Amino acid sequence: MPHDTQHAETTHSAEDDPRNADIQIYVDGVLKHRDDAKVSVYDSGFMLGDGMWEGMRLYNGKWAFFDEHMDRLFDSCRAVSLDIGMDRAGVAEALRMTAAANGMTHDVHCRLMVTRGVKIHPFQHPKLSQSGPTMVIIMEHSKPVSTLQAKGIRLATVPQVRGLPMSQDAKYNSHSKLNCVIACLQAEQAGADEGLMLDPHGFVNTTNACNFFIVRKGQVWTSTGDYCMNGVTRQKVIDICKSEGIPVFERNFSLVDAYGADEAFLTGTFGAQTPVAEIDGRAIGTNGGRGPIFQRIRDAYAALVQANTQ
Repeated sequence: MPHDTQHAETTHSAEDDPRNADIQIYVDGVLKHRDDAKVSVYDSGFMLGDGMWEGMRLYNGKWAFFDEHMDRLFDSCRAVSLDIGMDRAGVAEALRMTAAANGMTHDVHCRLMVTRGVKIHPFQHPKLSQSGPTMVIIMEHSKPVSTLQAKGIRLATVPQVRGLPMSQDAKYNSHSKLNCVIACLQAEQAGADEGLMLDPHGFVNTTNACNFFIVRKGQVWTSTGDYCMNGVTRQKVIDICKSEGIPVFERNFSLVDAYGADEAFLTGTFGAQTPVAEIDGRAIGTNGGRGPIFQRIRDAYAALVQANTQ
């Protein structure tokens, strides 16, 4: 299937903003112009993907769901014995410093990255990282492209799967993203925008970049959570459904269920909720994956973000 480059947008497609040409990036406590912001080739993140990251959004001068993101970051780092070198207040100050240097208060996306740091030799063992962690904070003026809500995302089911927790637990928001990169490449080769990944048992799980939901007869379904990313937005959507009286189920379901869905959407910090227009060439619902449940959730989530960042 030829790839439609006119449609080629993903859940991370952002509007162009010329201000991003001169952003200041935080590297281990020092702010540097983006052209000068660098880490060592001996850094464990560059060399091995040994690190954790968070994606966050800044609205009205406040980070949305900051505590939840810090829970995930610190839990992941603790699980792999990676000492961040500062507490939550220190991370908050680093974020404040970077935002202030860039004059950023609203519609900002941040990628906060922590690695095990610079190694003394180019080998695997964590003990070779002896100088402490590396922390990098990239902030951009960033809004999702306005057209994506109207046309939705096209998914292709890919052979790359979400693995078992004892191979690489997807709940780690780690720098080691090759599994997802391969899925992304497979989707592109199939002429789609993103890859729909199954779990080791063949049940529908996530895409290469986001968590996945369907709506069937007024019920919202998502995966069990056993193999998916520990998504902050995913959990907020589940909580919204419960508070709004929308039946929501974390369960195993197959492609047959997904193909026959009335609505479908993806969740992620950057794009919030993005409709899925088609899966494997099959149109979802009658309105590009959108519907009354999707809109109700999207409106409730926007209100939740507003309340959290006032």
